[in-house]
Amino acid sequence: MLQLLTFLVEKLSLLSIFKLFESSCADAGEDRERHVPRGPPPPLRRGDLLEVHRTIFTHYGIYLGDNKVAHLIPDILPVFSNDKELIGSVISNKRLILGCIFRCATVRVDTLEDFAYGGHILINHMDKAMQNKAFPDEDVARRAERLIGAVPYSLLWYNCEHFVTDCRYGAAESRQTDKFCEGVKSVIRDQRSVIFTSLLGMISIVCYGMAPSTTLPTVLIPFTLWMAG
Repeated sequence: MLQLLTFLVEKLSLLSIFKLFESSCADAGEDRERHVPRGPPPPLRRGDLLEVHRTIFTHYGIYLGDNKVAHLIPDILPVFSNDKELIGSVISNKRLILGCIFRCATVRVDTLEDFAYGGHILINHMDKAMQNKAFPDEDVARRAERLIGAVPYSLLWYNCEHFVTDCRYGAAESRQTDKFCEGVKSVIRDQRSVIFTSLLGMISIVCYGMAPSTTLPTVLIPFTLWMAG
């Protein structure tokens, strides 16, 4: 039982896996880092790569100048409304999360303050972590501007980090999703997952009785984890 409890604590910690990205990038060094003041905006350059911590992940954008930021962001609202003024309002975390679930996103332009969403911004923090050199600032901004509008979205294959790394370095990469996938692999490889899922399956059978909806998952999920591990 103690081992199972330990296992649960370890796996629940995966919910904060994106927070580990901050420290991994910090080890690679940083170009420039500043806090966004509540007054005038910081002296940014057009083409700067901006990142801000937002809930359990880090959000990214490309600075376009004149206090404007281009960023790829999921949003559920366009599914239900054509009101441009409403859609153009600040995207809350609830709208963003639902957009992730329904895979709806756009590359849009917002003010620096709306992009920051109350957080502090890091500037060009990835330059020394990426293998490719950054394009000239003006080229970065123009690449971002060409992509403004609706885009296909995938949490693992094309998210806001893929967008900015493609614009600035010419290679769409996401260190956050790489970290997440490594965490998922560690869960699958951990043979205690078999014990845990088997136990959950037995509990569901006891609570809801023998039925295909309870028996098949009880057998197939632990077996799949066992073979994958």
